[in-house]
Amino acid sequence: MKSIVKVIFISLFMYATAGMTTDAKEKAKHVIFIGLDGWGSYSFEKAEMPNIKKLAAEGAYTLKKRSVFPSSSAPNWASMFMGVGPELHGYTEWGSKTPDLPSRVIGKNNIFPTIFQLFRDKRPNAEIGCIYDWAGIKYLVDTLSISYHEQSPDYNVVPEGLRDMAVKYITEKKPDFAAIIFDEPDHVGHGTGHDTPEYYTTLTRLDGYVGKIIEAVKNAGFYDETIFIITADHGGINKGHGGKTMPEMETPFIISGKNIKKGLLFDESMMQFDIASTIAYIFELKQPQVWIGRPMIQVFK
Repeated sequence: MKSIVKVIFISLFMYATAGMTTDAKEKAKHVIFIGLDGWGSYSFEKAEMPNIKKLAAEGAYTLKKRSVFPSSSAPNWASMFMGVGPELHGYTEWGSKTPDLPSRVIGKNNIFPTIFQLFRDKRPNAEIGCIYDWAGIKYLVDTLSISYHEQSPDYNVVPEGLRDMAVKYITEKKPDFAAIIFDEPDHVGHGTGHDTPEYYTTLTRLDGYVGKIIEAVKNAGFYDETIFIITADHGGINKGHGGKTMPEMETPFIISGKNIKKGLLFDESMMQFDIASTIAYIFELKQPQVWIGRPMIQVFK
């Protein structure tokens, strides 16, 4: 009789702690993803970006992450969130709102499986947010899996609007996973040009916005449980992008925070779709079979 009771007790204990064991494997409780549209790796060394460079110095980074073709917005943001390239998710043009090619797989929310859906499936009550300047983002993120999504109004007139929205959202909601995507420096890249004084001035201003977001996470009390990711969809050359030059194709990837190695400049091959896989690895999410991304496991302790 005692043996039976012992077996039942052990079984109940294992069942009760199974979820705790899974959560304990997660690399961090929170991920704050910050995207800077049109930020090319060519600018990193020259740019005055103390907050972002501090994240790089205290974490891991590469300047050789490659965009997918074409080196334009929708295909690359989609690839970051969907774990595959345009051949599979189907978003092939700068402003694609729906797949131009039929998506290889359709998820339960009538969109190709995204990192947002995977996280929602694991944590039904999680606070998941996506706020952005460019309206095209909302077609690429599976809004039905997101707690809160909103475009910054009049961002061309009030560029700091998204910064303020991010600070407010972080302070009030303490999101488990938030994507904050600025339209700059792409706008100035098209207007004045890449690798111009105006472009670098914009990068410095954006770095200040990132500093405010980091400060908001600290003030909200979950900085020590957070991983920050800073990256971009594409770079640029002259006043455009979309082509095959390396200034257009190479973008920074910076990851910093809990359980991330410090001071690691890594050289392993990385593509846009590896970002979704890396976030999935942080949260211990199982990738869909259709995803081709690989987590950058070398950046973790």
